[in-house]
Amino acid sequence: MSEPSRTCSEKIGLSPGALMYVGAKKTHKVKVTVIRYSETLFQEETVGNPDSWEPEKLKPLVWIHVSGLHQTEIIEKIGISHGIHPLIVEDVLNTAQRPKLEEYDDCLFMVLKMFYSDASEENILFEQFSLILISDGVISFQEGEEDIFEPVRKRMKNPQSRIRKTGSDYLAYTLMDAVVDHYFRVTEIMEDRIEAVEEYLFTDLSHEVLQNIHDLKREILFLHKTVLPVRGFIGSLERIDSPLIRPATHVYIRDLYDHIIQITDTVETFREISTSLMDIYHSGLSNKMNEVMKVLTVIATIFIPLTFIVGVYGMNFRYMPELEWRWGYPFIWLIIILVGVFMLLYFRKKNWF
Repeated sequence: MSEPSRTCSEKIGLSPGALMYVGAKKTHKVKVTVIRYSETLFQEETVGNPDSWEPEKLKPLVWIHVSGLHQTEIIEKIGISHGIHPLIVEDVLNTAQRPKLEEYDDCLFMVLKMFYSDASEENILFEQFSLILISDGVISFQEGEEDIFEPVRKRMKNPQSRIRKTGSDYLAYTLMDAVVDHYFRVTEIMEDRIEAVEEYLFTDLSHEVLQNIHDLKREILFLHKTVLPVRGFIGSLERIDSPLIRPATHVYIRDLYDHIIQITDTVETFREISTSLMDIYHSGLSNKMNEVMKVLTVIATIFIPLTFIVGVYGMNFRYMPELEWRWGYPFIWLIIILVGVFMLLYFRKKNWF
């Protein structure tokens, strides 16, 4: 999940609104998709020269989606073409942003984290998703190439879809809903991992299991830090008094808020479980050590009287009658075996091992 990247510290000394991409290094080409739509119109095209765009081309409703942020000149052209505040463009390029909602005079700016899994569903990946809601359109930006919005485009192609019949605020809700839906899939993957680790805990206490618990706990912590602010800003979005969001759309945002609450509750539960998994692991190690110490203690206890007997007859006194006895040596061995067997049976009866 970690790649070489620029950090926020590289922006030290730059003026507010100065554009610099902060994030993982990317090599793919930035893709800009423009969709114009209404009840009777649907046009989709990929454009390569944002310099030629004009604000009036936002008629009718339009969705501009940018995949890739590492070519700052393209992002800057889009911002200038549509009169986006420089601070918004700066935040779009900074992929270290926390999820947030900002209200401007002519737009709403939202930042979320997109989560998804790779093809094997073994690794959880994430990237930043930014959304700008204006009166007659939506401009969205994502850091990478992962296309989680294909179902949204399919719905838009249907003339009877609600997206085609409503305003840009409903499209913004739909995009956020697609992002949040992937949170559910990620929580399902995390739940499967937790169950797998729980099964291993009762059969294997190797260092690999400890590493799995540590990795799981770290991913859950990151998920928690990412999802919790989303709940706050969607709650604010549901209550916001902005002309950009119609009353009818507030109903859907409220439903989205319910979804994110459910997700945050699940992630909170995961945090508690991950802590308990670590406790169970250490308890298992302690129990294993106690079992080893119990066996060693039993062995040492059995040898205490045997050592005493051997020690007595190992003394170099001149007059020890048993030393001259013909059957003294086998007799001592018989006593040692009997004492050892007796103590072993006694400990067994007491269930001490």
